Amino acid sequence: MRYFPVLSVLAPVMTQTEGEITYPGDPMCLYSALSVAVHRAVADAGPLNDARHYNDLAPQWTRYPSKEYRLRVQDDGYRPYRTDPNTDETVFDPRVWDEMSRARWIQLLREVRPRVVLISAVSPAHRYALEIATLVKAEVPRAFVVLGGRHVDETISVVSGRSRVVQRSSSTLAVMADGRAPRVVDAVVTGEAYFSLDVLMRALALSMDLTGRWVDAEEAVGALRYLLHRDGPPAGKSAIYLADASGSDGTVHAFPFDGSSVDLASLPAPYEAFAIRSHFPIFSDPETGRTLRTAHFMMSNSCPYQCNFCSESSLLNTLNRFKGDAVHRGVDRVCEYVSYGAESIFFDDSIFWSGRFSDIISFCTELRDARECARAALPARYRELLDETDMARFKRLQWGAQLTVDTLVALHRRQESAEVLRRMREAGCNYVYVGVESMSEQVMGHVHKNLRKTGDGSWPGKVRDAVSLVKDQGLRVGTSVLFGLEGETRGSIDETIEEVGKLIDNRLIDLASPNILTYHPATPITRKHGMHDKLDYHSPRVDNRRPYTYFEEAFPGVVSRSLSEDDIWHIHRETEHRWSSVRNDTSPETGDRVPGLGSVPPATSGREVPG
Repeated sequence: MRYFPVLSVLAPVMTQTEGEITYPGDPMCLYSALSVAVHRAVADAGPLNDARHYNDLAPQWTRYPSKEYRLRVQDDGYRPYRTDPNTDETVFDPRVWDEMSRARWIQLLREVRPRVVLISAVSPAHRYALEIATLVKAEVPRAFVVLGGRHVDETISVVSGRSRVVQRSSSTLAVMADGRAPRVVDAVVTGEAYFSLDVLMRALALSMDLTGRWVDAEEAVGALRYLLHRDGPPAGKSAIYLADASGSDGTVHAFPFDGSSVDLASLPAPYEAFAIRSHFPIFSDPETGRTLRTAHFMMSNSCPYQCNFCSESSLLNTLNRFKGDAVHRGVDRVCEYVSYGAESIFFDDSIFWSGRFSDIISFCTELRDARECARAALPARYRELLDETDMARFKRLQWGAQLTVDTLVALHRRQESAEVLRRMREAGCNYVYVGVESMSEQVMGHVHKNLRKTGDGSWPGKVRDAVSLVKDQGLRVGTSVLFGLEGETRGSIDETIEEVGKLIDNRLIDLASPNILTYHPATPITRKHGMHDKLDYHSPRVDNRRPYTYFEEAFPGVVSRSLSEDDIWHIHRETEHRWSSVRNDTSPETGDRVPGLGSVPPATSGREVPG
């Protein structure tokens, strides 16, 4: 048999669902990172003589899910690995890490006996990623485990042109080297992993024995060197680190890359190989109230701003986006997602189209005109993506996006912002997320958001102006509030809760999400608070209790030093009381969490960005 089994996993950040804020979106960081490798493997499936990327052995990524399969799947992250799995069935997405998830993972390992396991994790999920890897080594000792994701990106630095590993104390390699975690990860991948992960998978295939199809770790190093010598460095800024199989001193083989920039539109769509499973309550059928199947879409992969609390301020990614004929290619991707079953789309860009109003207007005009056409009148490039059954979804498509307060009221005139919002509404947008963070001037002065003084010059005034603009155009508004930033006090906490409450009273906010600052390993605020070498994202057991479990990513020991446990209880109780039903959470009465309402924009929440 030519193919070897592979399992891909998004490590969850949660251990229980009741009373917690959970993020129900698809694991987009994993899907995006896999996109090139899976696309090339599927292209090579079939006769060996026709293969371009793999020789004798290849991953068991041989066929994409059918349209019938895509339209049939539900929002459950579990999927069976059949005898001849499609690419979607090779993913394990447990959403929470509890006894049931652990048992299902062990059962899957015993059934599949994967040769390679690919895991993606943000920092709050890292401890569970290590446990997932530990179970791999217990059940399938010779399986080769690769870890990527935001935690790796933030804790291991790429040194271009050199083979030196620069890492923070909480990095995977560091905690394995000094015994804080077991040696259960064989390789880590950082940065823009689209092409580097593909190279690594081909190197692993070359290093396998033909009978058992197990990776020889020492052979993998040589195979990787061979492919890089033959083909040159992969595109994008990234790195691969392979643990030295012959030593026990934590030595690694480092392969940093500083390749050509990546055009996101030229990459295979993340959903090409995977079904859309997200269903966000913000998007619903106006006749039946049914929650719509929601796809994630990124036109750009990082944020142009440098807020000191956000993990994007520490990532090694450059700002990549759709290039060339970006507007038409963007509408192409919308049509492709509709053909996969999307009924709504959330644009996960930290700022929609990087805040470029001319591009937003051009995109919305093109999308609006296409949606108003009969299929026969559509431009050929769109018509070939949409059959007759897709057209009804295309015409009813709802979507949302993220904009910032400054983009709306400081960097552009009010009339310009109103025009952009109107064009968005005409193209099907019905929801805009705006990050508020805090309503206290003493807090916002430290955050790099209040870029220009306009109107009364105050941050609360700008927030009110921004959300008023959105509401004036008939769009719903979601907001995120982040407690624990620099300068936070009980007084500023109460000020923020009350000011947001007034916006709710005035019907200017439809959803408000309270969040607690947690320290990402490489953010400026983490360093300023002296926590950069004190973070524990590796211990297998933590006392993750209330009130921490009411907030996404909040664990004892990694939440803001500006907040006491009493403060966190106070935030939970007062926002529940003052914001009432507008507060967004996942209690049984209110349902699932809504996209765009995280402690930071969704691009940093682990389900959106390749790593």
